[in-house]
Amino acid sequence: MMSAIVTRTDCQPDGRDTTAASAGRTFARNHRWKVPGIGVSANAGFSATFSGIPATAVVMRQGYHLGNAELGLALGLLGLGVALSELPWGVLTDRWGDRRVLLTGLTATAAWLSMMALLVVPSKGAIPGVALLSASLLVAGLLGGSVNGSSGRAIMGWFGESERGFAMSIRQTAVPLGGGVGALVLPSLALALGFAAVFGLLAAISALSAFFAWRWLHEPPTQGKAHAAASGPAPLSNIDVWRISTAIGLLCFPQVAVLTFASVFLHDFAGMGTRVTSASLAAVQIGAMVMRVWSGRLTDRHRNRRPFLRFCSALSALAFLVLWLLVVSVARQPALMLLLPVLVVVAGISVSAWHGVAYTELATLAGAGHVGTALSLANSFVFIGFCLVPIAIPWLLLLFAWPGVWLAAAICAAIAWPIFLRPA
Repeated sequence: MMSAIVTRTDCQPDGRDTTAASAGRTFARNHRWKVPGIGVSANAGFSATFSGIPATAVVMRQGYHLGNAELGLALGLLGLGVALSELPWGVLTDRWGDRRVLLTGLTATAAWLSMMALLVVPSKGAIPGVALLSASLLVAGLLGGSVNGSSGRAIMGWFGESERGFAMSIRQTAVPLGGGVGALVLPSLALALGFAAVFGLLAAISALSAFFAWRWLHEPPTQGKAHAAASGPAPLSNIDVWRISTAIGLLCFPQVAVLTFASVFLHDFAGMGTRVTSASLAAVQIGAMVMRVWSGRLTDRHRNRRPFLRFCSALSALAFLVLWLLVVSVARQPALMLLLPVLVVVAGISVSAWHGVAYTELATLAGAGHVGTALSLANSFVFIGFCLVPIAIPWLLLLFAWPGVWLAAAICAAIAWPIFLRPA
């Protein structure tokens, strides 16, 4: 057993371990591979919250007696909470370290969701108003924003350049993994046992993730080098960091449209039941998870992150354009209705496959000492989308119906394409 323990574990640029130690600790030679595992656990738990709760949109609309606009407001404020807190959490991560921030955020999120399970659920005696529900989801987002930047910074510290894209993409599988589990489990759970069970399960997942972080997440051996790198250009004054962050945010707008309102679209427009809508969203998440791992390995080998990001933008724009054409054509050809779940899955996977590659490119541009801030800047744009898109979709439905929603999604993906050009 002693041969598996080393006294130092520096990660070399090629991703291999040599002997090293961090702050007096010793680590197993492959300890670094536990770090993306912790990132997956933490991000999957929060993804089950911010992607899984919208998957219950139809049940939530009924249980809380909401209209589409009120539903969009409640779901939008969940995203707004994350958008507002991402950058402060990221700055704290660069100052305090990954472990402290992740433990603080996960523990607080678990406690808040437990409170919601007790006090913010419909019952025979009372139904919480839209203001209470929206405010509660806002706070859940504020606390959950701690997860993204901190776990990403840990990966950049523990892995070398030749493995970072792969490791970051493994971490990013957590988003579709958690969202897929949420899409499969939470709507049925809400129907069978109510939202107390939904919020209680999400609280337990966050608490379990906090335990994993407490047990295995430590500052990387390269931390001293990271702090030295912090003397370089700050990410908030780096034009390339802003460009990539903006493109990430734009490309997330159509993704959010799928995550938040695809279940409503398939239910209201296509007449699909809960099983079909849940299975469709789960397929989106599973496909995105597979594609993220594959794309991370591919771009590590070929060093083609920017071309891959441009390809994903173009493919996403095309997929949503085809979905728009299909929705327009359904009135003349009702048989095409059966293709709608398939097109939703294809478009959803296309617009969800690039995350690990984009975040690795962004973190590399920012430098090791600024990873938390840079990733959190991008996530602020992402969750602005999680705020604005659910609020905007009911108005697009009112003015242009479902064709307008999917055409707007195609336009957002198309706008992101030229931003992923070579660095300035």
